[in-house]
Amino acid sequence: MAATHLLVGAGKMGGALLSGWLDAGLVTPKKLAILDPAPGPQAIYAIERGAKHIVDARNIPKSVQSVLLAIKPQMFATLGRELGASLPLSAMIVSILAGTSLRQLDEAFEGRAVIRAMPNTPAAIGAGISAIYVDPNIPSKKIDEAVNLLRPGGEVVKVHSEAALNAVTAISGSGPAYIFHMVEALEAGARDLGLPEDVAKKLARETVIGSAKLLEKSDETPETLRKNVTSPNGTTQAALDVLMGEDGGLSKMMITTVRAAFARAKELGS
Repeated sequence: MAATHLLVGAGKMGGALLSGWLDAGLVTPKKLAILDPAPGPQAIYAIERGAKHIVDARNIPKSVQSVLLAIKPQMFATLGRELGASLPLSAMIVSILAGTSLRQLDEAFEGRAVIRAMPNTPAAIGAGISAIYVDPNIPSKKIDEAVNLLRPGGEVVKVHSEAALNAVTAISGSGPAYIFHMVEALEAGARDLGLPEDVAKKLARETVIGSAKLLEKSDETPETLRKNVTSPNGTTQAALDVLMGEDGGLSKMMITTVRAAFARAKELGS
């Protein structure tokens, strides 16, 4: 059975989307080719079930029509040229490379439909969100194909400028790492108060998971939900006085955080 889908880079993010494809039945392993010298566990799972594993771009099947480009951006300068020389002209490429511009992609994949996207790692369980930017000249059929590649990982939204993808990278693309670090910090606070490590981990983890579920199910704003927890002059207010601070507190720190990610995304595209 000829491969119709190609995954280039089967690490954390590529593997997360691959899991979504397989779980949703979007593509069967036998219709899939994976280009990666050291594939991650999701890719190994697919390879063991019939996906074609390749380590040289020259061996890409000529039957490939949909490509997900999920390598590290720093690898693109070399691998991009090799892919451009090997992919069929009819192939559609979805790039999730942070900061790698359409201009750079079009130079490597001249004559092919190229769409930029930024997903995030919760795509591995279908709970992610992806943003795409599409050149106005791309046919609607190709756009639908790109959305279908990303939708098994969760919601898909469109942005109307390529520059906006750098902001998306800073917010939702990198955002899960911010949340996970908050859980680490909450664990550290629990241990500092003398709670056993296993209890600290459980409390921090379930508090964040439960709060996220409440946010998802509620029609209230995050601000209202915060106020619902906070009694005047109570324990939560004492904590928020520190967290919010007179100098902007967490909000100011988060703005600085996402600006750093945004700046780095711009650097990668320059």
